[in-house]
Amino acid sequence: MKPFRVRELSITDSEALLAFEIQNREWFESHIDARDPAFYTLTGVAEHIECYLSDFAIGAWHPFVIESDNGEIVGRANLKSIDSANSTAEVGYRIDQRACGQGLATLALKHLIQEAQMRWGLTQLVAYVYEANIGSKKVLGRCGFLLEPPATSAKAGDERRFVLSI
Repeated sequence: MKPFRVRELSITDSEALLAFEIQNREWFESHIDARDPAFYTLTGVAEHIECYLSDFAIGAWHPFVIESDNGEIVGRANLKSIDSANSTAEVGYRIDQRACGQGLATLALKHLIQEAQMRWGLTQLVAYVYEANIGSKKVLGRCGFLLEPPATSAKAGDERRFVLSI
């Protein structure tokens, strides 16, 4: 595997993050809900980063990017909806289509688990994945997440909930 590093999102990431999101827009939208079209501008991404960093400052989110050895953003990972009172958070990640199969989603998720434990003192992480997203379900299983049984009212296209107790 090539060297990659996971680091916190920075306000200076606007241009690189926009390039990453535009390059992978169609790929991402085939696996997760689409973003508002206004997001796909330098202003839209800069506002997005500012919002994430504001939420980080108040302890609600912890945003990261994954960089290749040449500094290109090839993935994102977030602890989101951090609930310190209940020691829980949701995880999310997205990997550049060209970088899939190199272990980056697993790297990102393991980093999120470590940050959740060490920095935030969390005891439970949750992930939501569409049924058809086989790759993410495999990554979650590899990292110890367990699929919760779907609610009786769940439809075929609904997201599935995975939980990790840490």
